[in-house]
Amino acid sequence: MSQLTIYTDGAARGNPGPGGYGAVLHWGTVIKEISQGYKHTTNNRMELMAVIAALQLLKRDNLDITIYTDSAYIVNSVEKKWVFGWARKGFAGKKNADLWSLFLEYYKRNKISFVWVKGHADNKWNNRCDILATTAADGKNLLEDVGYMREK
Repeated sequence: MSQLTIYTDGAARGNPGPGGYGAVLHWGTVIKEISQGYKHTTNNRMELMAVIAALQLLKRDNLDITIYTDSAYIVNSVEKKWVFGWARKGFAGKKNADLWSLFLEYYKRNKISFVWVKGHADNKWNNRCDILATTAADGKNLLEDVGYMREK
């Protein structure tokens, strides 16, 4: 297995409001940054979208991936195995079911673990993701978060 480290963050102005995500992927000495903004969304959706967008970039499976995030929502949902129970019940009554379903597709293909980091603290890469996410949220040409609009 090969080790991939991913840092992620999401932001929403107003929650709900304009939002964005940012992610930084570390593969050996290679570092890649990604971000995207949305017209109307929530912070939790952007936190989750950051993880998914990073995983969608992968060209192969069976990777050993550690994802660092300041989202207790994501860390607890996966590490405490809540999301797997939600999936068995068809995500009945759960928000962000579209994103959780998509996340689980990528989760099954790799060995993924999550590490919670304190947001807006001394983690260089989490801080970089925060800048990427907020810049994307404040940017032009924001996309429509179709899943959020359907869920409303």
